[in-house]
Amino acid sequence: MVAAVERGDDTVAAVTRSKPDVALLDIDLPGMDGLTVAEHLRDQVPECRTVILTGLTRPGHLRRALAVGVAGFMLKHSPPQALIDGIRKVAAGERVIDPQIALAALETPDNPLPAREVDVLRLAATGAGPDEIAATLFLSVGTVRNYLSSAMTRLDARNRVDAIRIATEQGWL
Repeated sequence: MVAAVERGDDTVAAVTRSKPDVALLDIDLPGMDGLTVAEHLRDQVPECRTVILTGLTRPGHLRRALAVGVAGFMLKHSPPQALIDGIRKVAAGERVIDPQIALAALETPDNPLPAREVDVLRLAATGAGPDEIAATLFLSVGTVRNYLSSAMTRLDARNRVDAIRIATEQGWL
């Protein structure tokens, strides 16, 4: 069965209802990004394999995708036959990684940010201030400021916005 949804936060329910062999996910879905959806699918519908489509070769995204168990990671602008072949391979139990993305991942350093700094930067990227980030993550405002400062230092960023830009460009957020 086939289902199509427009928002990431609608995907798990649609997959649960339609029971596909493969879920094809855009990495940039509204509501919930494709990598988070893939993680939920892994936990809630493990028999469904996932393929992530991306428009950018951000090595950090590939690393995160592999960490959440995606079976395929491909460029959106790949030739149609390559996409079809990749989906068929994933359905047959294989893994498919676009070679350009794999090479970029091998040439890029690992994420220097601890998980909590990533969480804080991810919320800061939405426009949340230290008070809101602290409340969301159950931290003190001082701890949030320390995490932001530490992330800026680790990334050699000029300020919080620069740290968010660097981490986003590397695919760490």
